[in-house]
Amino acid sequence: MADLLIRDIDVIDGTGGARYRADVVVDGGRIAEIAAPGTITDADRILDEGENLVLAPGFIDMHAHSDLHLLTHPGHFPKLSQGITTEVIGQDGLSYAPIDDAALAIVRRQIAGWNGNPADLDFDWRTVAQYLDRLDTAGITPNAAYLVPQGTLRLMVVGTEKRAATSAEIQHMRLILRQALTEGAVGMSSGLTYTPGMYADTSELASLCEVVAEFGGFYAPHTRSYGAGALEAYAEMIELARRTGVALHLTHATMNFGENRGRAPEFLALIDAALADGCDITLDTYPYLPGSTTLSALLPSWAMSGGPDAALERLTDPGARTRIIEDVNVNGSDGCHGVTVEWETIQISGVANPDLEQYVGRTLAEIATTEARPPVEVFFDLLTRDQLATSILQHVGHEENVRAIMRHSRHMGGTDGLLAPPPPPPRAWGTFPRYLGHYTRELGVLDLEDCVHHCTGRPAERLRLRDRGLIRPGYAADLVLFDPATVIDTATFDEPKQQAHGIPYVLVNGEFALDAGKPTGHRAGRALRMDPATGQTR
Repeated sequence: MADLLIRDIDVIDGTGGARYRADVVVDGGRIAEIAAPGTITDADRILDEGENLVLAPGFIDMHAHSDLHLLTHPGHFPKLSQGITTEVIGQDGLSYAPIDDAALAIVRRQIAGWNGNPADLDFDWRTVAQYLDRLDTAGITPNAAYLVPQGTLRLMVVGTEKRAATSAEIQHMRLILRQALTEGAVGMSSGLTYTPGMYADTSELASLCEVVAEFGGFYAPHTRSYGAGALEAYAEMIELARRTGVALHLTHATMNFGENRGRAPEFLALIDAALADGCDITLDTYPYLPGSTTLSALLPSWAMSGGPDAALERLTDPGARTRIIEDVNVNGSDGCHGVTVEWETIQISGVANPDLEQYVGRTLAEIATTEARPPVEVFFDLLTRDQLATSILQHVGHEENVRAIMRHSRHMGGTDGLLAPPPPPPRAWGTFPRYLGHYTRELGVLDLEDCVHHCTGRPAERLRLRDRGLIRPGYAADLVLFDPATVIDTATFDEPKQQAHGIPYVLVNGEFALDAGKPTGHRAGRALRMDPATGQTR
């Protein structure tokens, strides 16, 4: 007798095709059979809620910052509750493998605003293989695929200085990257507004992308700008794809700040031209307007050269402070996408220092007005007192751009949700139900079958997943059942830790991870590894 029968259910299979009615049988962690309604009569468990629910493949989060949260909070309820069964981590060029002791000490501090810096977590891995093994040993709820972080590679080999890499250093980075891809990473990420990854020039990136292309992986860059020079930044990445043959995935692909209002069609025209030339390009977005990053990311790149301690020293040096003020207020900081910082758009979303919790939820402009001092002085004060660990929301997005980009035929969903800071942005809890409810049912930006395709089959193809992302016999039973009439995000900026409505059941590898809206505690997820021999991920 099979483990589970999902009886007489509307199936949206992840291909983008029309839904159909079926009985779906799950056994041994896989989809065992898809049959006409009423054909299958028995199983150990029968789920018979076909009047209201739709069955779809589990959602794939193409941009997740769960690198440590998977270990510290393995139940992973924010992602599980919105139907996510696979995540792609190692994003934005900074993560924890491959790594050495010196680089680990810096990375833990530098991205504490993304992932926290848990003192009680044993960082007992150094290679990608060891990190993926650690996920499997610990037991995780969703599946996870990993990108090699280019900034961490540079940190290990070149260090924290703002300078060009030598030929020998580039060869060393290529060697480490090659080993990481051999061990199962699915590609490489960059954070080209974050140090030290942003110090790499195009030729250095091209040399690394050549290695990624050899393995059939993909390159996922956070580009050099989403503000002033955004189109030029995208063009640089597209030229890398043309030059090296690497598959390109433009992560959290937005057009932000005042100068880019309404300019999404120009960006999409760049992509379409490259696709017509034979480039392999995809992109992901989140369905919200604010961006999310760290407060220290707004600093000009020269101010972060040398690492966190050097940056903190500059914040106390009068000459350096004057130069920073000139960059953030007048010239446009490269850390702030080449634009001057608009303090009224910068909202504190999380702090490490509990003495600063009074500032969470407030903008720097509001704090400055209350305390009768310039916003840039508040900026310096928070960075110093929080040791660069402050996280922020940056309210610089435009609705017309968000909608235009999500309609594109190469678009996929990604949360870019930071889970460590209290509170997280709402997209950490609400991205996929917001796509299904707000943008599909309420606004009609996508139809339901197309939306599911954006969130399942299409990203599975990018990840080269051999047996996930579709509802087909023999595929892994990563499944979500949702109510298309009620599914909606409930997380808000004021109350972000809110479970979505309308998603009662989630299965990962055939195990119920969410059952009648409640977590079961089953950790059936695993690390997904790309096989360098076949280029497939499983």
